Amino acid sequence: MPLQLIRSELLCSENFIAGRWQSAAAAAHYDVVDPASGTVFAHVPDSGPADARDAADAAAAAFGAWRARSARERAQLLKRWHALIQANADDLARLISSEQGKPLAEARGEVAYGASYVEWFAEEAVRAYGDMIPEPVRGKKLMVVKEPVGIVAAVTPWNFPLAMIARKIAPALAAGCTVVAKPAEDTPLTALALVRLAAEAGIPDGVINLVTASRAQTPAVVQAWMDDGRVRKVTFTGSTAVGKMLARGAADTLKKLSLELGGNAPFIVFEDADIDAAVDGLMAAKFRNGGQTCVSPNRVYVQRSVYDLFAARLTARVAALKVGPATDPEAQVGPMINARAIEKIVQHVGDALAHGGTVLTGGERLRLAGVAGTTFFAPTVIGDACPDMRLAHEETFGPVIALFPFDGEDEVVALANDTPYGLASYFYASDLARVWRVAERLDSGIVGINEGALAAEAAPFGGVKESGYGREGSRYGLDDYMHTKYLCMGGLR
Repeated sequence: MPLQLIRSELLCSENFIAGRWQSAAAAAHYDVVDPASGTVFAHVPDSGPADARDAADAAAAAFGAWRARSARERAQLLKRWHALIQANADDLARLISSEQGKPLAEARGEVAYGASYVEWFAEEAVRAYGDMIPEPVRGKKLMVVKEPVGIVAAVTPWNFPLAMIARKIAPALAAGCTVVAKPAEDTPLTALALVRLAAEAGIPDGVINLVTASRAQTPAVVQAWMDDGRVRKVTFTGSTAVGKMLARGAADTLKKLSLELGGNAPFIVFEDADIDAAVDGLMAAKFRNGGQTCVSPNRVYVQRSVYDLFAARLTARVAALKVGPATDPEAQVGPMINARAIEKIVQHVGDALAHGGTVLTGGERLRLAGVAGTTFFAPTVIGDACPDMRLAHEETFGPVIALFPFDGEDEVVALANDTPYGLASYFYASDLARVWRVAERLDSGIVGINEGALAAEAAPFGGVKESGYGREGSRYGLDDYMHTKYLCMGGLR
């Protein structure tokens, strides 16, 4: 079915620079594909370094006036943007489902989630407090004030095309920064619609600038911003490999960085856990967006005494999941984003079987009746997993659960931490002493304790080790877009 929107103008097909919609300088375009059907349904500019520089020029020209606005003025504009996102939630959800593939109900949830960051930072804009420091000697006043870092370059992933860009742009604007942004090549349309709504809200020309680019052109676009000394911060969500490249590139101009990178989240079920609650939590954490989330549990450790019970209850739930395109109102798991994603899942499952794993349900690609797409994979549970499997060390990023039996607390904490990554961890237990011991010992930026749904606009989101640094959301997220300036005034005696 062709994409149908209530407001057709929200389907945008040009870059947005300095308040104007325009083609790429080279007049090149690339296709946007529906992952459920494999059909091309839109075209967007395939931008290059010249377009990136134009965006930075516009952001630089707008910065002085934007930072000079009062925090309350910026907050009011963000609140108008938030209201427009809510008013156009159905269209935004349809765009998300069409280009990313997630079921429509889940896409609506993403719109609400992304909008919550805009609202949160509208409220935080007026709370960027400084400090008065007790003077060391009479006649001096020591003050601390917060200032915007400058131009922010935001590079976002495809798995949450609205939420990820909203939770980067909203704090940047609240802090007084201007933005240049590049959404993921697979999912540019939602970001373009979001920027159109920002313009309708009255956010001035040049404050937000967005360019689209194919996978081939993306490195050149981002490099133009890395080389530009006016760009003072880069915020990126994506792979650890790319994050390391950005960290190295940022050294030349000493840009500030926020990096939300890969994960390898453990999910631990202790023998004293509420088994039904643990199954519910794992289902919620794992199958959101078909397992294509950075905090998705990748290694599920179950204490041996409850392993069979947990595996049986989980397998029954997973086997009942409905797979389908977003056009199917009953679909709970949609397609994977592209052929590369499907191939990785197939490889991980095959490797797990080669290392002695057993498929308890699923384990295969799906061809759905009446659906042309080839990127569907059956929700899968693999039993008897072991550390030698690829999925024990690499993110599967798909609807595959691997169950690892364990015996004791020290053993499982060591296994959980045996990874270079440290974004999210989960565990289920009822012994309060154990809860505190394990929570303190897990090496991750986020820990879910008897809870599978972690993200919230009021909470700091981010990792440790090779999962990156910096935090998004919460009052800590605003600080990542600001400098701390110390003022010392003398001669006051």
